[in-house]
Amino acid sequence: MPGASPVDVPAPASPACVPGLATDQRSARTRQLLSDYAELTKPKVQSLLLLTTIATMYVAGDPSPLLVVLTCFGGYLSAGGAGAVNHFLDRDIDALMARTASRPVPAGRISPRAALTFGCLLAALSLLELSLAVNPLAAGLSFAGFLGYVFVYTIWLKRRTPQNIVIGGAAGAVPPLVGWAAVSGSVSGTAVILFFIVFFWTPAHFWSLSLLAQRDYARAGVPMLPVVRGEQETRRQILLYAVLLYAVTQLPFCAGRFGAIYLAGSLALGLTFVAGAVRLYRRADRRAALQLYLYSLAYLALLFCAMVADVHL
Repeated sequence: MPGASPVDVPAPASPACVPGLATDQRSARTRQLLSDYAELTKPKVQSLLLLTTIATMYVAGDPSPLLVVLTCFGGYLSAGGAGAVNHFLDRDIDALMARTASRPVPAGRISPRAALTFGCLLAALSLLELSLAVNPLAAGLSFAGFLGYVFVYTIWLKRRTPQNIVIGGAAGAVPPLVGWAAVSGSVSGTAVILFFIVFFWTPAHFWSLSLLAQRDYARAGVPMLPVVRGEQETRRQILLYAVLLYAVTQLPFCAGRFGAIYLAGSLALGLTFVAGAVRLYRRADRRAALQLYLYSLAYLALLFCAMVADVHL
């Protein structure tokens, strides 16, 4: 209307001007950043590694709670450092796979350089902490696991051979050696057997997962066994390793290290594992692969718990 004074419309307030909003946004970014750095350490994988470490320590002796905590802390730093470096090295193939594309580095939330620096820092802190707070042998074995996962598995084998997880799986079998060394200051024959139990468990466990993710691996050009040799051969190999694992788990009893509790547990768990592998071999479906993969996680945890129960009950 002519002559009417214009009405002033206030501009929308910026987030910085709204009380509490900027603080909430900064808090959310901080939580996301902490979550991403925690994800670099692969905490889900770590849980089983730490369980085998703790169980082995109680098989080797009667460690103090403080020694258990210090050993697990150093082990977490070492394995977490290896995981972070793995995120850095595999960022190109992770970006191509639906299962890993949302990881912090390929998703762009953490820079590759930051992931590498973080991983190396964790490995160095682990070596220092275990050397000073536990003993040099435990520190050296843990660092060997870090080197094996980074250089042997990730850099040398993963993109070159379908046997990558077989040979490279030795890095994931190191925690029992670390746990035994932490308690006794040495590595005994029993500790070596526990190492081989985890070593022979790894292929059947991981190949069950690779059957579920083979399209991702094929897209990324990673020569996992199902991609290179096919599903039928992979299922056959899983069955062979399940039988071999069953045989290896009987060695501690045959050597007189464990008694009836362990024998009963290893027989029940092992025969169930073999039965699951037979079922997967006969039924070429994703459900059977998923069930065996999930069972393999429970299997290793329960087997090591049976060891502790046999020694302390």
